[in-house]
Amino acid sequence: MMEKRAERLVWELDWNLLRTFVVIAEVKSITRAAERLNLKQPTVSNALKRLEDRVGRRLVERDATRFELTEVGRLLYEQGIEVFGTISQLPLLVRGVSDDVTGHVTVALASHVVSPLFDRALSEFHAAYPRASLTLQVAPSVEVAKQVRERRVSFGVCLVSQRDPALDYTMVYREFFGFFCGPKHRLYGRKGLDLADLKGESSVSFQTDHISDALRPVALLRSEAKLDASVVGVSSSLEEVRRMILAGLGIGPLPLHVARRDVADGLLWRLPPYDDPPRIDIYMLTNPEKALNRAEKALIAGLQKLIADTPLDERVYDR
Repeated sequence: MMEKRAERLVWELDWNLLRTFVVIAEVKSITRAAERLNLKQPTVSNALKRLEDRVGRRLVERDATRFELTEVGRLLYEQGIEVFGTISQLPLLVRGVSDDVTGHVTVALASHVVSPLFDRALSEFHAAYPRASLTLQVAPSVEVAKQVRERRVSFGVCLVSQRDPALDYTMVYREFFGFFCGPKHRLYGRKGLDLADLKGESSVSFQTDHISDALRPVALLRSEAKLDASVVGVSSSLEEVRRMILAGLGIGPLPLHVARRDVADGLLWRLPPYDDPPRIDIYMLTNPEKALNRAEKALIAGLQKLIADTPLDERVYDR
């Protein structure tokens, strides 16, 4: 009996109801879901009720102050994301079926992915497949991993705090972080400093600069340096962290190889520690369950080959 009911659900389910439920679950509100879907609120409420009737279980617990998915609701949301991840690939797969490689590749990147290796992979890919197109979108590392997990992007390049067993990881390069200040800071231009000289200084940083997040080594160093515990400004964008450092808001961490030109131009000043700076590995994330068009396969294979052919010491950016 249960098998027949399950089979009926598969064949009779209105996929628009599932799409509506995924949006409801993401925004955690009937009203906001209606706005996003450009529908009236009663229509969205009715869609949720119809889906609950079809599934035979309650999917959302809500009142005036609470909106939570039930256990069945969370399961359905996770499966719904998988379904739409697969469906979203269909236009790209169909478009890529021709003699030429003409598909589209979407890469999600953390903001401070600066690597000659990655740039070379893009250059060689375009030279080999000039009719293929690219989208590079910047997001916090946790969001990059989420997009790869949900198959919304071709692959990702980012920092990693915790590995997702559903994804494959390949180390692209290793970078090292240093503390820097701008010309308006009182420590700018001073030599012979040590970590103790940073005690109590205000700071700016990345949103992932937490003990439990991807920039854990940087967070530990901030604690060791006894910087002011109140961080003046945060951003997920390297350019915006750099902007706050240059504006004199406080000391901030940047990858050494990214800051090198600004230091040479006198825009930034390197602060302690000068020895044994925090090390961060940057990874390429792929989802083995994602159906890839030929353009996606080509760029992924090209980057993986460059990584495999380049010795690790040439992928370490320590200055």
